[in-house]
Amino acid sequence: MNEHDPADGGVTTEVRGHILLIGLDRPAKMNGYTPQMARQLVEAFERLDGDDDLWCGVLFGHGDHFTAGLDLPKFHGGMKEGRRSTAGERVDPMALGRRCSKPVVTAVQGVTYTLGIELMLAGDIVVAADDCRFSQLEPMRGIHAAGGATIRFVDRGGWGNAMYHLLTSDEFDAAEAYRIGLVQEVVPAGTQLDRAIEIAEVICTNAPLAVQATKASSARYVREGEEACIAALGPTQARLASSADAAEGVAAFRERRAGNFTGT
Repeated sequence: MNEHDPADGGVTTEVRGHILLIGLDRPAKMNGYTPQMARQLVEAFERLDGDDDLWCGVLFGHGDHFTAGLDLPKFHGGMKEGRRSTAGERVDPMALGRRCSKPVVTAVQGVTYTLGIELMLAGDIVVAADDCRFSQLEPMRGIHAAGGATIRFVDRGGWGNAMYHLLTSDEFDAAEAYRIGLVQEVVPAGTQLDRAIEIAEVICTNAPLAVQATKASSARYVREGEEACIAALGPTQARLASSADAAEGVAAFRERRAGNFTGT
């Protein structure tokens, strides 16, 4: 567990096999996000990205809620200057800058407002508890979503669904989030973290270099377009095919068994 000032919350980390559990930890304030938490979340994502023995991340919130979003007064000054806490070369948990190369499964529950939606959409797979309450309510505060929601709401949910929720600032439930593609599974409240870990464990049965290349290929398509994605397919496949894990994959195929991958 990471040490931090309880008043401003923090982010916990726990290694479980090849999985890094990353927890937003300010439950007394519904995990309201502070600059201290933002710094620690970047550190956690950089650990996940840089450690070859970590193959998947699981992001969650301690307590009854994922997060109520930004603790707005603590960020207002920086907003007026157009600052972003993850600008530069560091790994960006919002995936607007340098994206984490490892897959991230996010478990959400209870209040999942503003930054909470943006964090879950910045990852790869979302498991939502059936008690979730979502809202992208920035226009009610005189600002707009600046952590990726204006991009990913459209990408995942389509223009009409995105504008419906972004422009009305309404509150919607897990069933609606599932209907428009913001979440991939809805499970009974209290089981969302266990289910997210189960999914991460399944991902970790696959060859990690191939998993990372798959995520990178899809991200390249989204950011750079189809031609750039197609151009990289052959060279990437050649690199993967030369790995020890690819040789193990062929042996496992021949021997009709599961692969024993090492990330090399």
